[in-house]
Amino acid sequence: MRLGKMLIIGERINASNKSVGQALANGDKEFLQNLAKAQADAGAAFIDVNAGAATDWAGSSTALMEWLIDVVQEVTEKPLCIDSDDPAVVQAALKRYRGETVMINSVNAEPERLNSIGRLALERKTSLVALVMRDGGIPRTVEERLDAADAIMTHLVGLGVKEEQVYFDPLVLPISVDSTQGLITLKTIAGIKARYPSAKTVMGLSNISYGLPNRRMINRAFMVMSAAMGLDAAIMDPLDAKAMSLARVADMLTGEDLACKKYIKAHRKGLLVE
Repeated sequence: MRLGKMLIIGERINASNKSVGQALANGDKEFLQNLAKAQADAGAAFIDVNAGAATDWAGSSTALMEWLIDVVQEVTEKPLCIDSDDPAVVQAALKRYRGETVMINSVNAEPERLNSIGRLALERKTSLVALVMRDGGIPRTVEERLDAADAIMTHLVGLGVKEEQVYFDPLVLPISVDSTQGLITLKTIAGIKARYPSAKTVMGLSNISYGLPNRRMINRAFMVMSAAMGLDAAIMDPLDAKAMSLARVADMLTGEDLACKKYIKAHRKGLLVE
């Protein structure tokens, strides 16, 4: 199931989350499967899987990711988003994965990483999340981020990857750290959509609210604002029913829900939460 234009990638299975990290370390299959099922039932189109660095499993992050993929695929047929910064882990995960549709999270403008991950994306015809940053860390300006997007697209297209396979991440920094960063992300989304209309945009929504109270309220507002600038996908918590409702509203208000049919259908099914 997909809500509309906005593609929701469930973020909950991530080793940086303390309870998930403990479940991975303990091999708690039931906990992880319940989390996968809950996100799928809530309407996530993809389930992100991030196993982190192995603290057990004989130190093998590859073995841990393979196990996690098996665990999740036992309970849902939803496509997975393979989330790792280690090309060897991504490669092993793709071999293990038995679905058709799959996404890789992520690359940046580093040539070596673009080569290794880009070739995997080309071979498996996967979607690919691309962070608009170079070696020196997250760019502070819109122009620097668009320059990184240009470098990424030039490199990937040169490998044979199609523009429509790329999901650019405009990067989200906490608004509590730098009050200009919300607008920088929004303008980067607009810039990417203007330069690469066939490519998609995606972002980790919750970064914007880090360090602040009432985080979900901030995340929801930022999602709607980002949708107006052309955001195509959000890595977020699909168990936030209000955010999922607002994703439907955003589709409707940005002209992606013809005659408001999907919104009205969701209302009649009792899926909208104010």
